[in-house]
Amino acid sequence: MSAPSSAAAHAGPILEGLRIIEASAFVAVPLGGMTLAQMGADVIRIDPPGGGLDYRRWPVLPDNTSLFWCGLNKQKRSVVIDVARPEGKELAMALICAPGEGGGIVLTNLPPRGYLDHEALRARRADVIQLTLSGDRLGGSAVDYTVNPRVGIPYLTGAGSADEVVNHVLPAWDLCTGNLAALGILAAERHRTRRGEGQHVRLSLEDVALAVMGHLGFIAEAQQGQVRPRIGNDLFGAFGRDFVCADGVRVMVVGLTLKQWRSLLKATGLQAAMGDLAARLGVNLDLEGERFKARAELAALVGPWIAARPFAQVQAAFDAQGVCWSRYQTVSQWVATDPSCSTANPMFSEVRQPGVGTVLSPGLPLDFSAFERHRAGPAPVLGQHTEQVMSDVLGMSQGEFGRLVDSGIVAVARS
Repeated sequence: MSAPSSAAAHAGPILEGLRIIEASAFVAVPLGGMTLAQMGADVIRIDPPGGGLDYRRWPVLPDNTSLFWCGLNKQKRSVVIDVARPEGKELAMALICAPGEGGGIVLTNLPPRGYLDHEALRARRADVIQLTLSGDRLGGSAVDYTVNPRVGIPYLTGAGSADEVVNHVLPAWDLCTGNLAALGILAAERHRTRRGEGQHVRLSLEDVALAVMGHLGFIAEAQQGQVRPRIGNDLFGAFGRDFVCADGVRVMVVGLTLKQWRSLLKATGLQAAMGDLAARLGVNLDLEGERFKARAELAALVGPWIAARPFAQVQAAFDAQGVCWSRYQTVSQWVATDPSCSTANPMFSEVRQPGVGTVLSPGLPLDFSAFERHRAGPAPVLGQHTEQVMSDVLGMSQGEFGRLVDSGIVAVARS
């Protein structure tokens, strides 16, 4: 745990006192809920008996324990309720609408019906806040692997022919949407605090993708009749690409800003050669767009300089001049050797994850100066907090809880 950067830092987390019921699967909503949980909100995830749709999502261990599920549900409380049964539906709605200043909030990407029907929830608690995430903007199913083809990303990735497609493995829209869902919850909660009004917030993965494509100029570019080329590993609009050192180590070098470009020239000693090149081509290499146009000629100078030197020498020269660069490495190499992915980085902690063992676990990337930075915590075992939540939130007696367990309406963690 890092030391607080303010003498008045608070011991408790910043969202202490906020309670959110999460009904979810896969990436975006679990990520949004976990983000709120890592800021101190009491996030209670409801799952059906046996686990939800993502309970066994890969990657998994040999016993089918999902590292994916554990990774996206850290620091939540887990409740198992059979919401397909009337009494289970009633319990879930009671949890969502339980009285209290910080409660009455539900975050979901499941269909808004049954216990997630907003009008039914509002009839129980007028100031209820619900954020419902859908795949497409009309409420249908969509994931990154279907949204990306629609907006053209597979035709921009890679360096293949015009009809070849390359899928992007990072679920970028899920990640953007998950963080936007957390922001939407906090914005709606602030409105409720000021005005006393709840609301139903709707968000779709598709709309997030469409918005970002517009923000980054892709839509306007197409409207202007410009077709963006496929450029492989080159950086669009400036100079940047991969090179191989003398000992086979591959590095990525970027000269996006003028400072980055000049740092690269100092490190390589190519100032004079680049000046001659600029004069011959009639370009101003201080302009990032001109560097992009001349990227092949620039690479023909930078590439041999790197290829003539082992990685250690390239690294030393680049670091001495503050070059923007990185080494290519596998995930396994990164985890095993990079101090940024270790407890040397205060965001990480060694956490005992039930069913998995000790894992290096990231906490919240945000570091608030007025609050202590709290260690990461594990994901719960499925149903671990069912009894605790029923008692804490609904005031249920042990006898009543036992009856629900015996009837299969709720379940607890298996020992």
